[in-house]
Parts: sequence; C-alpha cells; structure tokens
Amino acid sequence: MGCFTESLSSFFNNRWLVFVAAMWIQSCAGIGYLFGSISPTIKTSLNYNQRQVARLGVAKDLGDSVGFLAGGLSEILPLWGALLIGAVQNFVGYGWVWLVVTGRAPVLPLWAMCILIFVGTNGETYFNTAALVSCVQNFPKSRGPVVGILKGFAGLGGAILTQMYAVMNSPDHASLIFMVAVGPTMVAIALMFIIRPVGGHKQIRSSDGFSFSIVYSVCLILAAYLMGVMLVEDLVDLSETVVIIFTVGLLVLLLIPIAIPVALTFSSRWSRPSVEEALLSDSQKQDPGKSEDDSQDIIFSEVEDEKPKEVDLLPAHERQKRIAQLQTRLAQAAAEGAVRIKKRRPRRGEDFTMMEALIKADLWLMFFSLLLGSGSGLTVIDNLGQMSQSLGYDNTHVFVSMISIWNFLGRIGGGYFSEKIVRYNII
Repeated sequence: MGCFTESLSSFFNNRWLVFVAAMWIQSCAGIGYLFGSISPTIKTSLNYNQRQVARLGVAKDLGDSVGFLAGGLSEILPLWGALLIGAVQNFVGYGWVWLVVTGRAPVLPLWAMCILIFVGTNGETYFNTAALVSCVQNFPKSRGPVVGILKGFAGLGGAILTQMYAVMNSPDHASLIFMVAVGPTMVAIALMFIIRPVGGHKQIRSSDGFSFSIVYSVCLILAAYLMGVMLVEDLVDLSETVVIIFTVGLLVLLLIPIAIPVALTFSSRWSRPSVEEALLSDSQKQDPGKSEDDSQDIIFSEVEDEKPKEVDLLPAHERQKRIAQLQTRLAQAAAEGAVRIKKRRPRRGEDFTMMEALIKADLWLMFFSLLLGSGSGLTVIDNLGQMSQSLGYDNTHVFVSMISIWNFLGRIGGGYFSEKIVRYNII
C-alpha cells in the first residue's frame, strides 16, 4: 500500500503529467479562432451589419492580446487561481452572449456586447499564461518544443470544439456559443490543481527525447485525422453514429499522451540521471539550506567568469561534465563563505522579471513584430464566416477548422525547428 501511495504521489508530481494537462487546457483555449463560426449567428440574431460585426472582432482581438493582467496576477497568485479567473471570465462573457443571442436575456447595446466578447476571450490569456509558465519552468532545457506544442494546441482548439459541436447535431447554431462558454470552463476547473511547477529540472531523463517524439507523432496524427474527418463530414452526409465514432477517435488521440507520465511513474525502468544532474544533486545534498535562486546565480554568472577558455573547445558531453564540476566547486565555496556570489542582470535564455524584460530590446522586437505581422491573419479569421457565406458556403465550420489545423502545424513546426537550430548553433 505504501509503495502504491508513493507511486501515486510521484505520478501527480510528474512534469509530463503537467505538460499533458496543459495540452488539454490549451486544446480548449483557442476560442478566439471560433469567432468566424459564431459571428454569422450573432449577426443574424441581432441584425448587425458587417461594420458592427467587425467591431466585435476588434474586441475579441483585444481580449485575446491583452495578457499583461494575466501575467501580473500569475506573479502574485498560484496558477490555479489564474486558471479559475480565466474560467470565470470565459463563462460569464460568452455565457451572457449566448443568453442574448438566444433571447433569454435582453438585447444589449453594441458597446456592451463588445465588453462581453472582450471579457470572454480575455479568459484565454489566463489559460495560456498558466500552461506556458508551468511547463517552461518544468522543461527548462526544452522550451522551444514545449512552447510550440502548447501554442499549437491553442490553435487547434477551434477544430476540436467544432467536432464536439458536430456531435450535438443541433439545428440551433447558437449552441456553439454555449459550448464555447461551458467547455473550456469545465476543462480548466477540472485540471487547475495539476497545472503547477513541480521541480521539472530535477526530472531530466535520457528518455525525454523519445517522449517528445511520441508527442510530435500524436500531433501529426491528430492534425491529419481532424483534416480527414472535417472533409468527410462536409462532403458526405454521415449518420449521427458515425459522427460519434469520429469524435470518440478524436478523444482517444487526445488521451494517448497520458501514457507517458503513467509509463514513467509505474515502470521499473528509470533512466539514469546525467552527469550534470548527479553533480548538482550532490551539491544540493551537501548544502540543503541553499536556495534554488542562489544555485541559478552560480550556474549562470560565476561559471562564465571562472570557466577556462579551452572548455568551449571540448566535445559537448565533456564540456557539460567540466561545467557541472565547476558548478559543484563554486557551490561548495559559496557555502563555506570563500566565494561571494554577485547579482547581475539575467542573460538571454535565463528567467527575467517583468521590469528586467521591459528594458531588453528582444522584448520590444518581438512585440512590434507581432503587432505589425499578425493583423492580416486575424482579419481573415474574424471575417471568415462572412467570406465563406458570400461565396455560397452554408457550413463555415469546415473553413475555421482547416485554418485551426494548419495554424496548429505551423506552431508545432516553429517550436521543433527553432529548438533544432538553437542546439545546432550551440554545438
């Protein structure tokens, strides 16, 4: 019994479980991409013209982009608190929109509808922040793949929710708005206590590369499966039973990654820790009172000053071994008072506070790149429903789903290749 309890505790503190739960939350967080599917319903029910719908789209884009409040609150609240705030915003915002569209609540002026759309979509930023912050801290050496996969699932959320809506087989198109209000809220509340940092830097194993390969394979299969299902459902008049079978297959694909933390926890074949991990753990055992922040200062600041120049010319494995040995000696010297650790500004690739990030050129370069480069894509996504209807297509969901799928593949590929390029240049 004690062994089982220990295994269960290890399972819930496994960084791969947090990663898989974050993937599930992100798969419901792409509600902004569904605006092209719900905007025709809002336009018809409330007798809006295209200019008014465009204003709702602007409110949606602002809600999806204004994430500094979510980032600031994540610094002072636990991540489950941020997820709870996002779930409440999503439910209240889109739930009220659904009540107005279906006539269960009085019609509101346009500015009030914009506020509701803003509040509902802004809940997505809390989902993104909690998922990314926890997983980036748990996977410090695999940030590129982790961010790419999580943001990819956010883009795929439109296709996943559309398939769930197809199961309902409801003639009322406002049901999709109800699903947007309820679905992400339920998933976020169910998983909010799992999304948290669990000391992932201490769980680095040689099998991590294989685990990421499994996740990438599932991602590619999931994208191909959704693309095929959407095309078949659009071209062929399927029975409700077949649609349910397709949806069950989708859920099975989403559940496959949970096998990774299960296998790591309950399998007797644990990977041996790397040399660097072993040396660092020894130094922490010798000085258990030393904080993790101080250890990071040693790793990222003093090592660069004390490291011999010839270390950079060694092979990768030998270089990591020498650096780990140097980190251990510095940790021992600092504990004995022989070395005084100097505080300095973090370098690229290290953790920044909000104020430290605001004075870096990298932040503003990314900010203006996104500001100037993402407008065209958002314009197409916001008006996709009206564009497809103007061309004679009644079912706009298939086009929204296709954009979500290709968006998903682009983000996954961006995370994968960026990590490959960075590692290649370092080596």
